[in-house]
Amino acid sequence: MDGLECTEVLFSHLNAEMRLDSEYFYKNTIKMQKLIESKPHIRIGDEDVGFVTDGIHTSIDYVDDGYINLISATSPRENVFNLSREAYISEKAHAANPRTALRERDVILSTVGTIGNCAVVDKYMLPANADRHVGIIRLKEKLNPYFLSTFLLTKYGKNQTVRETTGNVQPNLFLYKIREIVVTLFTKNFQIKIEKTILKGQQLLRHSREKYNEAGKMLEKEIGFDMSYVKSGGISVKSFSESFGMSGRLDAEYYQPKYCELMEQLSAKGTIGTVCNIYDKTYMPVDNQEYKYIELANIGRSGEIENVDFIIGSELPSRARRIVKKGQVIVSSIEGSLNSCALITDEYNDAVCSTGFYVIDSESINSETLLVLIKSDAIQSLLKRGCSGTILTNITKKEFLDIPLPEVDSDVQKKIKRKIHEVYNLRNKTKILLEAAKQAVEMAIEQDEDTAVAWLDGKIEELTKEVDNHE
Repeated sequence: MDGLECTEVLFSHLNAEMRLDSEYFYKNTIKMQKLIESKPHIRIGDEDVGFVTDGIHTSIDYVDDGYINLISATSPRENVFNLSREAYISEKAHAANPRTALRERDVILSTVGTIGNCAVVDKYMLPANADRHVGIIRLKEKLNPYFLSTFLLTKYGKNQTVRETTGNVQPNLFLYKIREIVVTLFTKNFQIKIEKTILKGQQLLRHSREKYNEAGKMLEKEIGFDMSYVKSGGISVKSFSESFGMSGRLDAEYYQPKYCELMEQLSAKGTIGTVCNIYDKTYMPVDNQEYKYIELANIGRSGEIENVDFIIGSELPSRARRIVKKGQVIVSSIEGSLNSCALITDEYNDAVCSTGFYVIDSESINSETLLVLIKSDAIQSLLKRGCSGTILTNITKKEFLDIPLPEVDSDVQKKIKRKIHEVYNLRNKTKILLEAAKQAVEMAIEQDEDTAVAWLDGKIEELTKEVDNHE
């Protein structure tokens, strides 16, 4: 392919790092860079443009039930943040690291792992801090943060972040390279247009989360469950036959009275094992076939699947051994990520997922209700109770199948299903808007602002009509 052909480069023309990797000199890579440098441009690290730093370099003081979000390389995605990790930093550590404390409108760029993912900090995620695996870009008036984030996600931005990544064991995009990134400069009006498009998309995403919460409350009301009535603490005295003889567990946490109270409230007649089908047959990927590979990092807070990679069978990790079908629900088995559950939609039919998930469905509970049920506080508490192990704590298949599931009225299930469909519809609109903003920036680079604005206006009008008609 012409885009991947390398150019001949004189030794005297190499840059200060003496880059000798052929990918650095692909013809298309150089062509894209020359195009943006031929137009009015600035660099992120210019004195009148922005300040670039990174997150905390010392070990992080995490807390389980905190409120200060800890942003890492897996947090920024495509102009949105994935906070499903629910990682929190202590108040003391946050106060001790003012340099890395995030502010509204900071641009966060992942610098390890999936390098180049980017999003802008908003008021809904604050207070927050960051670890050293992200770049924090704090801009002055010359550059709009939402425009910069969108630019960095375009092929012209990715071309630079990927090209300037170095390292073998753990590739990294260093801060001085972020400062050198070239950004095409457009009018303030165009930059604001991009910001408004991103904010509209994020508004729809928040609306989808509200719809999901409504479905959760509907379910709680139906099963008559209220976590606030489940008391924590206390002790439980059990005989050997009532404890280890029955469960094989000797850890005191397993027998806390709160779990008895919780199961009494649920008054479930069935379990995951009796109500659901489980699909755990090992699937061997075909070497030369391309698959969508779903892993824990791809699951969002409200059960969405995003940023899934296409990987050919021969390059899939050894844990990629579950084939999934539309309508199934995947549930994480790893403690700390038990809330990473998702519904398999048309888009991910025949995808492959990690063996870190249990794959289930049910004849008596529709998949949408099953998802909300598994993600409910009640079932999440019981999943956590069922976890065991030392190095990698997880819930075994037996413990998973023994989790009680309450009955849900069929009419309530239908209402929850409708709510979840609304959730997915709104998420889809969000994706379209965020992608449209990115395409508009690319169009402005390759053609002109006016053409890009006219195209973007048409896209927004089309989506607005769809949303209004749907509502």
